[in-house]
Amino acid sequence: MRLTKSLPIIAGFALFLAHSVAATAQSFPTDDPVIKQMWEVGIDNSQTEQLAHVLMDQIGPRLAGSPNLEAAQEWLLSLYEGWGVEARRERYGTWVGWQQGTLHVDMIEPRVQTLEAELMAWSPATDGPVEAEVVTLPSDLTAETLDDWLGTLSGKFVMMSPPEIMCRARQELEANARPETISRLDSLRREGRNQWFSRLRAFGSFRGIEGRIEGAGALGIVNSRWSGGWGVNKVFSTSAETAVSIDLSCEDYGLLARLIEGGTTPVLRIDAKSEDIGEVPQFNVIAEIRGSELPDEYVLLGAHLDSWHAGTGATDNGTGTITMLEAMRILKETYPQPRRTIIVGHWGAEEMGGIGSAAFREDHPEVMDGLHVAFNQDNGTWRYEKIEGQGMLDAANHIPGWMTYVPTEIAGRVELEMPGAQNNRGSDHTSFLCEGLPSFRLQSPYDEYRQYTWHTNRDTYDKIVFDDLKENATLAAMLAYRASEDPNSFGQDRAILSIDQRTGQPRAWSQCREAQRSR
Repeated sequence: MRLTKSLPIIAGFALFLAHSVAATAQSFPTDDPVIKQMWEVGIDNSQTEQLAHVLMDQIGPRLAGSPNLEAAQEWLLSLYEGWGVEARRERYGTWVGWQQGTLHVDMIEPRVQTLEAELMAWSPATDGPVEAEVVTLPSDLTAETLDDWLGTLSGKFVMMSPPEIMCRARQELEANARPETISRLDSLRREGRNQWFSRLRAFGSFRGIEGRIEGAGALGIVNSRWSGGWGVNKVFSTSAETAVSIDLSCEDYGLLARLIEGGTTPVLRIDAKSEDIGEVPQFNVIAEIRGSELPDEYVLLGAHLDSWHAGTGATDNGTGTITMLEAMRILKETYPQPRRTIIVGHWGAEEMGGIGSAAFREDHPEVMDGLHVAFNQDNGTWRYEKIEGQGMLDAANHIPGWMTYVPTEIAGRVELEMPGAQNNRGSDHTSFLCEGLPSFRLQSPYDEYRQYTWHTNRDTYDKIVFDDLKENATLAAMLAYRASEDPNSFGQDRAILSIDQRTGQPRAWSQCREAQRSR
């Protein structure tokens, strides 16, 4: 465990990594029998692979409002019942129900090629296969010529994203290309994007552009949100109500753009199926082990259950879900009578702006009043590399002490930044942090996650590193155990204010909450 000091604090923690977590021997820093049993249950007898197979492979993507999300919630409830853990669904509102069906996209002119495509969330279906020419924003589009151009779109598919100059991962260029090649490509990319967005300005506002295109009679809207890696679609949602909306891979979108630029009009055939289910209720799943001595003080573990729909939501946030699910199993087997109440929140609609966790905060003032500490996990696979103190001075008086019980095979890899910078964006920890409550992220590496799996169609079971996942779940259980046993309550010392990352200036905690709402 490495301790980084952003303000002077005293610490004496090991800086070495003993050996792989897969090794048979363990380095326990104490004789705590619960910690030893947690290692046996969580590492030697992990259930992470079986749980992940059901959640990702069998249930699949869990878009807010979809039947899949409801199925995942029912599965969680059945698991907890089988483990003897009290669990419930808590309704927090409604969302637009939508079920993704099959999608097939082919280019049929000037030649035949099946394209890599994903349906945008809440896209309408096509009425069977539909064929149409593909057009793009003209280079001379202005506010004065906009209406004339809109008049040409009836029965067409319209490309709405700037094409990439190259779909090669940045790190490959930096490793192999000439510096002057990289510089030229960067210049061409900036120039191309600037030209594209100057055309979009003809609409007067970036809001409502899809509606204008749809209203002009376009059959479909074609986007491409490249993540910066090989063959990856980054998929979000559409506001179109009648025009089918798809996202093409960087490579296939670039093919269409080059054909049009070269004077050839490509023709696509799209067959998309989806179902508008209407307004449906939305829920969090809450599991709880009641405290034996301090039942009105709470240790809260959390991870969002919902996901986008192009992949199966493995690293965002199936791994977080499995981490907290498995942690609760470990706790139930090894620590069934905690001193404080331990809660796990499987949040809904994080992808829509942290709605589920924020609703739990509003609906449970008694938990907020008695919140000892909260830990959230939401980014990818790989083992935890960091826990930040979120600018709370009292974090240094608790978290490092809890970590002294953790075997060095795990603790030696985790950097503690106490009190650290306050990270007020990004996931469900914000719902509690922005009320000045002690809420912390269990942080895994971000770079590869951002580039390849985050919100993409590559976010699938095979990306999970199970050696790390079982370690993460075991650490979450150990932290919850030691937090529950802590003789001292966690203070809410907010002497260090949130820092605005754009200006570098302190910001009030109330502004932090507004930042969450505006995501």
